[in-house]
Amino acid sequence: MTTETPRWFTSSYSENGGACVEIATNLATPHGIVPVRDSKNVNGPVLDIPADAFITFVADVRAGGFGAV
Repeated sequence: MTTETPRWFTSSYSENGGACVEIATNLATPHGIVPVRDSKNVNGPVLDIPADAFITFVADVRAGGFGAV
């Protein structure tokens, strides 16, 4: 059973003083999107990222594709 309500969570790596995003992966399969929002403004705007684009982004981050900051 899938819900239409996003189930928000932050990464376990997000203990950096509040500069975090939250994602809701429970909508990826039924709707093909991964909603993303600012964890400091939970009532603010939500970006609906296509699931395949989000998967590619995460894979590139893990592979070091964006270089050091």
